[in-house]
Amino acid sequence: MSSPLILVIILALVFEFINGMRDSSNIVATMISSRAFRPNTALGVTAVAEFFGPFLFGVTVAKTVGGDIVDSHLLTLNALVACLLAAIVWNMVTWFLGIPSSSSHALIGGLIGVVAFTAGFGAINLKAIYKVLIGLFISPLAGFVAGFIILRLIYFLARHASPNINEFFKRAQLFTAVGLAFSHGTNDAQKTMGIITLSLLIGGALDNFTVPFWVIVISASTMALGTALGGWRLIRTLGGKFYKIRPVHSFATQMTSAFVILAASFGGAPVSTTQVVSSAIVGVGSSERFGKVRWTVVTDILIAWMITIPVSGLISAGIYWFIVNVAGGR
Repeated sequence: MSSPLILVIILALVFEFINGMRDSSNIVATMISSRAFRPNTALGVTAVAEFFGPFLFGVTVAKTVGGDIVDSHLLTLNALVACLLAAIVWNMVTWFLGIPSSSSHALIGGLIGVVAFTAGFGAINLKAIYKVLIGLFISPLAGFVAGFIILRLIYFLARHASPNINEFFKRAQLFTAVGLAFSHGTNDAQKTMGIITLSLLIGGALDNFTVPFWVIVISASTMALGTALGGWRLIRTLGGKFYKIRPVHSFATQMTSAFVILAASFGGAPVSTTQVVSSAIVGVGSSERFGKVRWTVVTDILIAWMITIPVSGLISAGIYWFIVNVAGGR
């Protein structure tokens, strides 16, 4: 492997580690806030489930991200370096501010930005972009609507239950959280698999876009490690800033998010776990009472979602310009 290829793989794994650390909050925040599990237990269970997710549900999303959006002949390894650095920079900025923005948006935005800068917008496969954008922007709406309906359904089914049912909702979160972690592992880890496989194709290490087994292993392992360490800033945002999370809210949110993300994964659409879980939390809270949700927090997150793709695209193009014109790359 050449030095640029090794650099791309390292940056992809750094991105995946940060992604796991940030997105762990999506899965464990409501578990911790509802006092269903201790923080370390929640993170440990989630990390293990996320590791096995990519092995159980295939690599369809990886092909969409790395094989369908753009022709590999139009990219260079330095272009992928710029894309990954842009996604990492945006992720770190939003992490520092405690805003649960989308790592998926940042990665896709970085890829689109550098491709448009180097080869023009005509080099982008619009059909693949439409598929990606539909998944990224429709999935939050699906999370909100499904969360709203599922909580209403739960309340209807439990209408004659005693207060002891809260213990059921606490214990049952083990299964819903594992399901959500599986779905997150299979969708988010595949994005890094797609970028690494694309870099191997560009670098001449592969003849066609086929995800090697070792790429699956290192991507899943890196995400699991990041998850185990946790993203405490975002856990506080998702776990408490929307409204006071009770066991039934956490149970409904996790069930909703797992269904939406798995459905997208089977269709090969890369979605944002952050978006889906956040919108599910809001949908569940709104189902109980619209005034229950702190809508100012929702507004801040929506703004971050809207600007992530264009900002990460501009950062990516700027980094590539620097690599070519100042650092002497190509």
